Amino acid sequence: MQLFRDYPKKKIVLLLGHPDASPTLCSELALLYETAAKKAGHEVRRFNLAEMHFDPILHQGYKARQELEPDLLALQEAVRWSEHVVIIYPTWWCSMPALLKGLFDRAWLPGFAFAMYKTGWRAKLSMSAPLLSGKTARVITTSAGQPLLLALFQANHTAVIRNSILQLAGIKTRVLRIGPALLAPEWRRQEWRKHVAYLGRLGE
Repeated sequence: MQLFRDYPKKKIVLLLGHPDASPTLCSELALLYETAAKKAGHEVRRFNLAEMHFDPILHQGYKARQELEPDLLALQEAVRWSEHVVIIYPTWWCSMPALLKGLFDRAWLPGFAFAMYKTGWRAKLSMSAPLLSGKTARVITTSAGQPLLLALFQANHTAVIRNSILQLAGIKTRVLRIGPALLAPEWRRQEWRKHVAYLGRLGE
């Protein structure tokens, strides 16, 4: 443990982005990360998507204000407080679960994650300014298929959350792709567990 005591302690938001509240590989990895991070002295605020209550549909886009539910307000406040954000979710159909995408549709709003330029050439190009700069993030996503094959033959299944959601808000993001998960032997699963716990100890 001496190896990790000299690392800076971080304020971490951990979002388990699986809509199923029953035990899953994602929930196991989230617990491992949380336990290791706390043991190493990091502060962790955890959110479980399956236990959050909110309407995932942004019914009128940005034309009308849609009041945020308490769980979304709490998440926004925690992200502002944090230095590092960890999001763990399963990849379904080369994307994140619909409920997790709905969370970002509702909470990742102008004035919180970004601001639109009002004047100048950036405004003409509909460009935005990041409002969460200085933070880092780690995305951990599991998949039934081989992550490399998904990227080569189907799509970059983490591009939306990494580039269009987190990095657009100014959050520098690293991604860990885990798979194929369904038929993985126990030794491979143990490697994943050790790696995620290691990231938790480092606060990365």
